[in-house]
Amino acid sequence: FAGRRRAAVRRRVNAGTSEDMGFIAAAAAEGLNDSEQEEEATLVEALGNDEHIGKKKLAKLQAKAERKAQREAERIEREERKKEEKEREEMREAEREKQRLQEEAEKERKRIEREEREKREEEEYQKMKEAFEVAEEGFDLRDDEENEDLMRQFVDYIKDAKVVSMDELGAHFKLRTEEAVDRLNYFIENGTLTGVTDDRGKFIYITEEELQAVAKFINQRGRVSLSELAEYSNRLISLESNA
Repeated sequence: FAGRRRAAVRRRVNAGTSEDMGFIAAAAAEGLNDSEQEEEATLVEALGNDEHIGKKKLAKLQAKAERKAQREAERIEREERKKEEKEREEMREAEREKQRLQEEAEKERKRIEREEREKREEEEYQKMKEAFEVAEEGFDLRDDEENEDLMRQFVDYIKDAKVVSMDELGAHFKLRTEEAVDRLNYFIENGTLTGVTDDRGKFIYITEEELQAVAKFINQRGRVSLSELAEYSNRLISLESNA
């Protein structure tokens, strides 16, 4: 009877041991290479065949297997983080490259605009130079310095006069009326002169301060009729000569 009881106990232990060995073998296999898995399986099998192995030893093996599985999970997690960080860095690098290309394109655009503007200004200058070189009308400009001086005199005359007719302007510089108009339009277009032409054909020069005063009046009043604007402009804009 005693022998049968001991056999039954061994069977129960063996049954529990087999289940624990299966768990340990499966857990330990995770995260190991082929040779390590084979070595671990051999160890677990040997321990499983030992009927006298204790629960404490099984617990240690189980904990070891769990630690290995945890390390493998952490390794996989680290690799995933590295992969994600690499992808983010590639995206940042792509964005930096995109920004660099945009900046280069903007610099190139500004360079082209500057060159085109300088080219236009040079062409306009040459046209004005040719227009002023009219010996038969009384001008015989021999160099750029004289040409610039004449243009400065032209602008100063209009600013000092404040109100000037095209006939008077042409006569003063010994130009035909059409030529005087062309020269005036040139200085209006390039921003050197600002003003309006009244119904009598006279040009009224308006200073920057006077323009700002008119603009301030319009902004303060909101909607302004032409008659109100004309009346107020007459008070703001001086028509007296500065000569």
